[in-house]
Amino acid sequence: MAKIEELVENLVLQPIENLGYELYDVEYTKEGKNYFLRIFIDSQNGIDLNDCENVNNAISDLLDEANYIKEQYFLEVSSPGIERVLKKDKHLEKYKNQKIMVHLFKAIDGKKQIEGILNNFSKDTIEIEVENKIKIIPRCDISQIKTIYDW
Repeated sequence: MAKIEELVENLVLQPIENLGYELYDVEYTKEGKNYFLRIFIDSQNGIDLNDCENVNNAISDLLDEANYIKEQYFLEVSSPGIERVLKKDKHLEKYKNQKIMVHLFKAIDGKKQIEGILNNFSKDTIEIEVENKIKIIPRCDISQIKTIYDW
């Protein structure tokens, strides 16, 4: 995680938890000429627009006062979505034994995307079951891991 993201996460974690939400992730990115600070929140009951507004109101002044980000940026507060990115070990732990899609930097067995059931993980690898076979994938080869929702 980038330094700004870590600083922001440490700053907003407690206020978000005090409101009854989980801080799922923080992302600071540049898209075109604009910068975005995205705060992803979650809860047992899901997230709606009012939840995002409550969190936005609770953290906006804190972010302004801390002044970690020197560029002008847009603050976005949202849910991580139904098909969510799994970046942290706590995310992987929560979604063990569930279907995931692993996107790779380079193809393994001719595929750059592997769908399977997340069995286990370590700091260096993830283990997924694909067609009743276990595949162990180095985490350094993974560009993204997402949950898969059966529509």
